[in-house]
Amino acid sequence: MPVKLVKNEDANSLLLERIMYTKRYTLFLDRSRCVGCELCELACPKEAIKIAKPSELKHLEEPPKRITASILEDKCNFCGICSEICIFGAFKQSINGKDFVPVLESESFPKVIHEVKVDESKCPPGCRICEEACPLHLINVKFSPEGKVIKVDVDKEHCPGCRICEIKCPYDAIHTRKIITGVISINTSLCPEGCRDCVDACPIPGVLFIADNGKVGINELFCVYCGACRKACPVNGAIDLRRVSIYHERVKSGAWNKALEKLTSTLDMSKELRSKSGLKAYDSVKRLHVRRL
Repeated sequence: MPVKLVKNEDANSLLLERIMYTKRYTLFLDRSRCVGCELCELACPKEAIKIAKPSELKHLEEPPKRITASILEDKCNFCGICSEICIFGAFKQSINGKDFVPVLESESFPKVIHEVKVDESKCPPGCRICEEACPLHLINVKFSPEGKVIKVDVDKEHCPGCRICEIKCPYDAIHTRKIITGVISINTSLCPEGCRDCVDACPIPGVLFIADNGKVGINELFCVYCGACRKACPVNGAIDLRRVSIYHERVKSGAWNKALEKLTSTLDMSKELRSKSGLKAYDSVKRLHVRRL
């Protein structure tokens, strides 16, 4: 049993701590990075996370101004799934002040891969196109005194994999991979007149937009399939979003299988399990072949 359970939150952050005799579990949510999507809510095995609108958090002295995640302190077991599944890096899990994610340590949940590769040798002097293109300001280009690009720093931890930097770069110097793949469509016949809640909620500018005919359009090339638009939409069923896969390191299953089914579908979860079985069989045959040589 915890000696003390502490929860402090305002418009900018939420801090939840479970203080034991020898351990201090801390879960921190940076609301400046939280986009109010549904990934953490879906993945949480204890249903301890809810996506709340500002009107639902009016009891706070300083409530947030946009939709955001909220934590039910009586349900949270500090497993760390939310900190790993958040592709925007809004959550941070620690024990005794050190970053620690129990489900990663136990290998029951995979590490989500944020893949960004940069070849600075292809960058022309003075170029900062990728830095200017990044919608979340996660890229910092460093130059030599002569203006040569010597380093392109990318904050991978907070990069959701929209790939805007790669598409905008004309020199083939930066390559990324989508963390989440999927499909999205909008039934504009269900959209309320003049509504743009989904457009305003989308964390990647230009993915959703108001077309010339006044209806919501989609540029799916840069969509990260987080579901922020669906959570903000006032009409149930107007936005159809389906995730197909999530790019991650290999895992022994456990909590991941359940989370993946809720994040994608039973069918897509089954496909990944079959793929894992195939890889295990291949590895077994490969090891047997090596032993015979």
